[in-house]
Amino acid sequence: MKNKILFFVFLVLAQALLHSQEVYDTTGGAVKFEFKYQKGDKERILSTVNEDVYYNMVLSHSSTIINRVTSCVTETFPDGSGTLECTFMTSENSTGSYTGKTFSWGEEYKSVFTRSALGVYTIDEKYFMPTVRDVPVFPDKEVKPGESWTSNGHEAHDLRHGFNIQTPYKVPFTATYTYLGKLENLHVFSVKYTMNFDSPSPQGSALYNEYPVSTMGFSDETVYWDAEKGAIDHYTEKFRIVIETSYGNFFEFKGTAHAEVTEFETTNTKEKIEEVQKQVDDLGLKNVTVKQGEKGLTLSIENIKFKPDSAVLEESEKLKLDYIAEILKAYPNNDILVSGHTALAGTAKERDRLSKERAESVAAYLINLGVRNAKQIFTQGFGSTKPIAPNTSEAGKAKNRRVEITIMDN
Repeated sequence: MKNKILFFVFLVLAQALLHSQEVYDTTGGAVKFEFKYQKGDKERILSTVNEDVYYNMVLSHSSTIINRVTSCVTETFPDGSGTLECTFMTSENSTGSYTGKTFSWGEEYKSVFTRSALGVYTIDEKYFMPTVRDVPVFPDKEVKPGESWTSNGHEAHDLRHGFNIQTPYKVPFTATYTYLGKLENLHVFSVKYTMNFDSPSPQGSALYNEYPVSTMGFSDETVYWDAEKGAIDHYTEKFRIVIETSYGNFFEFKGTAHAEVTEFETTNTKEKIEEVQKQVDDLGLKNVTVKQGEKGLTLSIENIKFKPDSAVLEESEKLKLDYIAEILKAYPNNDILVSGHTALAGTAKERDRLSKERAESVAAYLINLGVRNAKQIFTQGFGSTKPIAPNTSEAGKAKNRRVEITIMDN
């Protein structure tokens, strides 16, 4: 108990230091905050988390984490609420500090939930995302600059891997909101909460496994709100979470986060594919085809040439990518996914490694050309697991040695 008291003294002091240097316009009138949903609306949220992870008070590692969320409003209701279908993807570089390395495509979570106009969630127990729920929640009235309100929420964590907990691990809190005023065309409010949660004991055989017994921490967010759209424009956050386990171990996570919400153009249509294919043909690019992909419009560069058994691009392929880069720049709000593929040669391990490294090589070249920054281009390697032609001929192998560049819609 003494440790918890000391910990929360620290939290109070820490939050007192977390203040913004921005100057807000507080001369405006009251505003009614509420989400606005239009069926078919699509958004992409890209958050960057810089996090330090400690195990029993010793630094384990530092990470840069990219959380990418795409959402689509699939239904709206007379009360102003909306149903959203979302895909969450998390990619992590545990390098001590971010060095510009491309991010590989990480684990995906699907989620469907309904959110009221004031921000309250209705979500099934089977969904692990989003992590923070019922934030923000607005009062059903107009709010003046300087005015505060409170509302309950909870964090839902995926602890299946670490603790074999098969449902979201929920930590409740009460958030305090303060409307700070306007900054240019955006309304700004703060969201602060602390957590002090003792977990219920598991039942049956789970009692013999390590499990969380308490969770403590805080979050301090500044949210920038677009009242015309009825949506978050971007936000910043400072956070700290400490989990104590039944074995007496402590896991601590602390850091900062920044997220931006953007709308993106739908590219994976017949008309758009024909348009981009014509651009490719007019540029005289050989072995490049445009097709519908699982995640968006895909340019497939077949028989792409690297130096033997390496991921070093030949100069001829760099010239080809120079032209493709101009096509990609026409869709600045859509993220890029670069996928590497090999023919059936060598061992599966070698093929997997080579396909990943070649995807990373192409992604790095596109980043250097200014197509996107390093946090908007993701990579993955499939080895020889997704052939588009038989590997029984040299022509077939050449088609399978490819890199696919997808302008992402989801």
